[in-house]
Amino acid sequence: MLIRLLREHLRPYRGAVIAVLALQLVQVVATLWLPSLNADIIDDGVAKGDTDAIWSLGGVMLGVSLVQVVAAIAAVWFGARAAMAFGRDVRARLFAQVQSFSQQEMGKFGAPTLITRTTNDVQQVQMVVFMTFVFLVMAPLMLIGGVVMSLREDVGLSGLLLVIVPVLAVIVGLIVSRMVPWFRRVQKRIDAINRVMREQLTGVRVIRAFVRERHEEARFEVANDALYVASLSTGLLMALMFPVVMLVMNVSSVSVVWFGARRIDAGDMEIGALIAFLSYIMFVLMAVLMSSMMVVMVPRAMVSADRIGEVLDTDTTVVPPTQATPFPTGPEARPGLLELRDVEFRYPGAEHAVLQDVSFVAEPGRTTAIIGSTGAGKSTLLNLVPRLYDVTGGQVLVDGVDVRTADPIALGDRIGLVPQRPYLFSGTIRSNLEFGRPGASDEEMWHALEVAQARDFVEALEEGLDAPVAQGGTNLSGGQRQRLAIARALVRRPSIYLFDDSFSALDYATDAALRAALAPETRDATVLVVAQRVATIRYADRILVLDEGRVVGDGTHDELLESNATYQEIVYSQLNAQEAA
Repeated sequence: MLIRLLREHLRPYRGAVIAVLALQLVQVVATLWLPSLNADIIDDGVAKGDTDAIWSLGGVMLGVSLVQVVAAIAAVWFGARAAMAFGRDVRARLFAQVQSFSQQEMGKFGAPTLITRTTNDVQQVQMVVFMTFVFLVMAPLMLIGGVVMSLREDVGLSGLLLVIVPVLAVIVGLIVSRMVPWFRRVQKRIDAINRVMREQLTGVRVIRAFVRERHEEARFEVANDALYVASLSTGLLMALMFPVVMLVMNVSSVSVVWFGARRIDAGDMEIGALIAFLSYIMFVLMAVLMSSMMVVMVPRAMVSADRIGEVLDTDTTVVPPTQATPFPTGPEARPGLLELRDVEFRYPGAEHAVLQDVSFVAEPGRTTAIIGSTGAGKSTLLNLVPRLYDVTGGQVLVDGVDVRTADPIALGDRIGLVPQRPYLFSGTIRSNLEFGRPGASDEEMWHALEVAQARDFVEALEEGLDAPVAQGGTNLSGGQRQRLAIARALVRRPSIYLFDDSFSALDYATDAALRAALAPETRDATVLVVAQRVATIRYADRILVLDEGRVVGDGTHDELLESNATYQEIVYSQLNAQEAA
């Protein structure tokens, strides 16, 4: 997966990659040339007392060093630009992929791991790309060049490489093979600690209300300790690698000086050549060390790339149609007509369907309410209309068009959804209302707020429409969030309104006032209301009673109260006989 990511996302930056390769080649050639020049200065200048040769060769060394520095800086600059652009593109692709997911895929992965994969995992791969441009490209060039130049200086002494390099390679291989499983554990435990943190931050009020701070501290400590153990084990292996590599390098240096001194004493080698040979040996070992650094990072990047690939390779179950069916226009069109035909829905792997044989028609200008016990499938049914899920049987039609064949944007324009848990985005009240319809005027926003019974509290805020909203709307009460979510749907002016238990946080007076104000606003639209409170839906034009995913009642409040036992049970659990009548 790592190779695939690199191939796909570095292709637009071929120019920068080629520049890095060329500059690294120039840098390596210059680096390898310098010890040879230094040897010539010692043997031809210092040993012979030739000052002119020292100055001449020193000038060449200075020029070569300047070329080396410029090439190194330019290579890092091009490498950094390509690596950072690579990371940006992968993050953007991941974000776009997650945006295409249905509720089913979101439930499969979960928010904590998707956040980790989009941030930490991408960063791991991005770092390897950068280090590749800085070190890995240079390492093989330095290794090959170092061996060639070592042989050029002294073939006999170069035999030490046949011992040093394999020993170093075996040591690095053994350590890295033990590190890969730990890298996988680290990434999974980062997911776990993100999950615990997210739950604790989101549910902080519940934690305090039930005085469960110590319990949550213990949960976090378990997740934190698990990450600590995995990270420490990985760190210990990494810490072991570099001292071992340095030990081999130092032993190699001593060996070169020992055997080189004996060859000089025998007249087979000059002092300058020994110094140059020592430098080339160090270059070879540094190349191996740089490779070992990459070998340490690449396994973790491979794990991260696999995790990124899992997201990128997961196809959404809600697939946009290749040939969208247009919605009808003209006199025969009935905007807002919603029909469910023999709808069935079951979650993957579930033994029983959540919804079975659900059929009804919701017409414009009428309010259809859905009520039932917890787990009856009310919210799931509502989520099928905007294609948050796709039916596993039957059809959902809007304006006579199956939602699976409709253009997603055109379908979304026809629907205004107020979810069960109203969510507000960080920004202002204005930006949250514009989420419903970009470009809405202030007049339209204030009107929507007035209908949603939110105008009073917004006007009381010093900044009005520009009052700040924290992430999730945590600086507002539950009722205020619900009313703003309703106002956001009203600003959209859709032909179908979906209210998923959207009045539960409102008191009875506000609930009644809001429903009264909604009536003229939704006169020409289809309204589908899911509710737990009978008072909210008793005046609906039509009430559907769900029980275990099936429609077991269909009629008005009075009709169901007379003939439907399930509805009677729900009503009498909330109202007495006199209030129900």
